[in-house]
Amino acid sequence: MTTVTRLGTRGSPLALRQTDQVAEALAAEGATPTIVAIRTTGDELAEVPLHRLETRDAFTRQLDHALLAGEVDAAVHSLKDIPTDLPDGLVIAAISRRADARDALLTRGVPWSGLPARAVVATCSLRRRAQLLHARPDLRMVDIRGNVATRLARLEATPAWDATVLAVAGLVRLGLSARITEALDPAVLLPAPGQGAIAVVARAEDPRTGALLRTAIHHGETAACVTAERALLHRLEGGCSAPVAALATPIDGGWSLKGRVLSLDGRHVVEATTTWPEGTESASAAAGAELAERLLAMGAREILASLREGRP
Repeated sequence: MTTVTRLGTRGSPLALRQTDQVAEALAAEGATPTIVAIRTTGDELAEVPLHRLETRDAFTRQLDHALLAGEVDAAVHSLKDIPTDLPDGLVIAAISRRADARDALLTRGVPWSGLPARAVVATCSLRRRAQLLHARPDLRMVDIRGNVATRLARLEATPAWDATVLAVAGLVRLGLSARITEALDPAVLLPAPGQGAIAVVARAEDPRTGALLRTAIHHGETAACVTAERALLHRLEGGCSAPVAALATPIDGGWSLKGRVLSLDGRHVVEATTTWPEGTESASAAAGAELAERLLAMGAREILASLREGRP
């Protein structure tokens, strides 16, 4: 019997391309997927910097509502956009094999090492801004919003801007890898938790869709990594928009997770690394939470408190 699976997604070119990839995988399993584009708060307020939206679900809320209302069977997201707390009744059913998790520097041909003094970098990400300022306190930051094509066009149209930063994975998926000047070393710019992975959310009470999604796209190694990263983020978030970065990778004999928390101006940074032997969800979550506790004890608690109180 043919299974029709309605996939909800944002309508941006990147979101649609990622949903096409999920649809292709489902079709290979005998399903007949259809794609339903849904406009989100983040799309409606495309000119407002994300950290000013005062919500963690700017790109997921309307898709969550459509899932709970039975209007779609699953919702496809960039995993880094999904809050660590999902609405009751929803679960992350499957996580794709992760693409390159790094951030890309986009300039007019100038590499990171060649950016001039007081170069202007356009980014709305507090995580990217804080880390770049930590590495180069002379940089000047300006906000930019919009989809990938919009940001690239604005960079080209604004001679006063020297660079912008976007996820490598998104550029590659859109066929824009040639626009990447340099993939930045995580030692300089550690990625957002979950960056590079696609996740599909479904209703907890719909095990058939969940099982189909896991068969079609789920990648256990990626799931182990991002589970640790999201557990760290969950413990650290504390209700504020904060520069938190994390990257987990498989290593010989287990897994490794590096976490980093910074002040908004990049002057204060705490970071640490942990390892663990098992890639189960519970072991990965425990490793992420344990590393978060270490970061808090090392000074992240004070950084996060200052952010919540509006202090520099």
